[in-house]
Amino acid sequence: MPIGRFTKTVIRLHLRTLRTDKKTTSPATDNTRRRIRRLWTTFIVALVAFILLVIGIENGLVGYMPSLSELENPQSAVSSEVLAADGTVLGRYYVQDRSNSKYSDISPNIVNALLATEDARFYDHAGIDPVATVAIPIYVLLQKKRGSSTITQQLAKNLFPRKSASIVTLPFMKLKEWVLAVKLERNLTKREIITLYLNTVPFSDNVYGIKNASLTFFNKTPDKVSVDEAAVLVGMLKGNTMYNPRTRPKRARERRNVVLEQMLKNDYITQLQFDSLKAKETPLDYHKIDYHDGLAPYFRQVVEQYVKAAIKDLKKNDGTPFDIYKDGLKIYTTIDMRMQRYAEEAVQEHLTEHQKKFFAQPGYVDGAVWKRKGNVQNILTNAIKSSDRYQMLRGQDMTEEQAIEEMKKPIRMKVFAWSKTKSMDTVMSPIDSIKYMKLFLQAGFMAMDPFTGEVKAWVGGIEHKFFMYDHVNINTKRQVGSTIKPLLYCFAIDNGFSPCGIVSTAPQEFPTLETPYDAGGSDEGDIMMMTALAKSINNAALYILKQVGIEPFVDFVHKCGISSRIDAVPSVALGVSDISLYEMLGAYSMFPNGGMHTEPYFLVKIEDKNGMPVKNFAAKQKELINHNTAFKMVKMMRGVVNAGTGGRLRYLYGIHNDVAGKTGTTNNQADAWFIGYTPQLLAGAWVGCDDREFRFRSERLGQGAAAALPIWAYFMKRVYADPKTGINPNKVFQAPEGFIDCEPEGAATDPTLMPADPTKEVEEKAGIPEDDQFR
Repeated sequence: MPIGRFTKTVIRLHLRTLRTDKKTTSPATDNTRRRIRRLWTTFIVALVAFILLVIGIENGLVGYMPSLSELENPQSAVSSEVLAADGTVLGRYYVQDRSNSKYSDISPNIVNALLATEDARFYDHAGIDPVATVAIPIYVLLQKKRGSSTITQQLAKNLFPRKSASIVTLPFMKLKEWVLAVKLERNLTKREIITLYLNTVPFSDNVYGIKNASLTFFNKTPDKVSVDEAAVLVGMLKGNTMYNPRTRPKRARERRNVVLEQMLKNDYITQLQFDSLKAKETPLDYHKIDYHDGLAPYFRQVVEQYVKAAIKDLKKNDGTPFDIYKDGLKIYTTIDMRMQRYAEEAVQEHLTEHQKKFFAQPGYVDGAVWKRKGNVQNILTNAIKSSDRYQMLRGQDMTEEQAIEEMKKPIRMKVFAWSKTKSMDTVMSPIDSIKYMKLFLQAGFMAMDPFTGEVKAWVGGIEHKFFMYDHVNINTKRQVGSTIKPLLYCFAIDNGFSPCGIVSTAPQEFPTLETPYDAGGSDEGDIMMMTALAKSINNAALYILKQVGIEPFVDFVHKCGISSRIDAVPSVALGVSDISLYEMLGAYSMFPNGGMHTEPYFLVKIEDKNGMPVKNFAAKQKELINHNTAFKMVKMMRGVVNAGTGGRLRYLYGIHNDVAGKTGTTNNQADAWFIGYTPQLLAGAWVGCDDREFRFRSERLGQGAAAALPIWAYFMKRVYADPKTGINPNKVFQAPEGFIDCEPEGAATDPTLMPADPTKEVEEKAGIPEDDQFR
């Protein structure tokens, strides 16, 4: 019988059977059929709904769906720029340290390692791997973890990251990624997908893209990466913190071997290659691309935090918050490029030589300081345990004792040195390197316009690559020593005292102290107030404090813009309080500008990537003292430079312009200060070690005039020599109209009129008591 006739016969018999069954069916059979129809109906409805959902997602009807142009040309995050006052780019902020590569620039070793580990059937699917997807329930039942996302799906997630998801929304997000993956496969070639994936994927240490990863970890371009290096790089993708070869080498090596096994399994390498590579180490040649270079790195670090706080509550037109790392903001600052360069050069010029004197001291030159018990040992232990190397060793399951023993072994390393490159290659143990680095003098320097508040220069330390702690900002506070005295003298003069008036230098009694407070200087006898400030006589400051009152003076200090904690104790007159350089310059601004307190500011405005304003900034000013008081203080502080503790500005550094200022030194020379100003510019310098336990052993080298003042001098000499800074060397302070000066008994006794005499240099005494009862 022909096949066609046979088929028709079978169909007729089947239909006849169905009609017969229908006539003889029972009620139970009818119920079964109804259930089957419902199931089919439900299935068809669900299928249609699923198809409509997919269509809706694909066309952007259900949530955002990138357009074809976005998929073909995905936009990376745009870095934000920090601009100096003249428009020069100081630096950039970005979240992704990224550089792109072409497919032809990527070694086949990297591609093979990626495919073997992440998506072995990459060339056999169209974005979704049906085998891996169907296998998910099986692995769930077996309680095994296994990723089923293809490289294309991972790329979709990298380009358009998920937002926070719940159990309800997660399936929709996963479906969206499937749709994106399919669209990517339709519009891009397989090579383009691999290239785009490798250019966007995150590696360890916040490095994005295969080019930067290979340069960072192996100091070579992607086309030169070997098989085992490729396995290390691809191994990071499983967990870029867990398998970071720099901080967790043991785990990174284990993960590398897993990648090599996958390459063997998929015939990318031979058994012989696998055995050889598995047994060897893969040495790193680590070169992280960082943001330490260029002018004002400390300033850029501070600006970053200020801008993040400033835009925290601001929204873009689409309602989303601004992101300093992605939104291409233009951040305009007040920094003067010339002054910034001169400030950094001044710090280097002085500390290059002064550091040699510090190292040459007994106890430092022979390392004996590290044999002292107590605070020194606590400092060393804390520094060791907070070091990256110690944390890395502990991450390798070493005990504390094993890690410390390992850190005693000499290795090759790069450490800071005062040289052209500010570094040197050497061999020493990590613990010895910590000791070495701890003994470097640090510095903070800031210059500002006292009339506008614009910060012109900001040097937060000696080298950002090795010492990232900023010593200028408002949160970095050190004892200010005698730089507090001009505020005390100013408060007294504003309340009727005369610069020519006589003050006592005898020890002073205070109700809270058991014995008279003798901070030094009683051999001077009764002297004029201006002389007491010029010579920085401590007992004279205590006498003045007793006359004006401790509490009123503390209140005045806060009115000067100082928000730091100021304890109402007698030693407040000697600078026992910890205050930032930033605050001190704000407080001094009232002297050169005629009595107005001007708060420093360094941000001018922030614009979005299209040039539209986001936020504007301006100085905050308030009148604090009258013009007469301000000029009296200028004259008295000019005396500090002419015949007092700041005299070496004249005779040693040759600055004969009209300047005024004040030195500051704390007990045991732990902190050295100098704050000075001209009719147009106010600047201040601080010098000291990060740990106060390490300091100069002599006042000759450690006082403010020796350790901090030279930075100010070197800076101002450069500024005066450059007409383009706008600072006029010939400009002088102008007395207010109707100003009546006090009359000392003789012109010769007026320190503001006396030339500095190098044979009679005035050394500053700290005078801050060690005994708590005097505080």
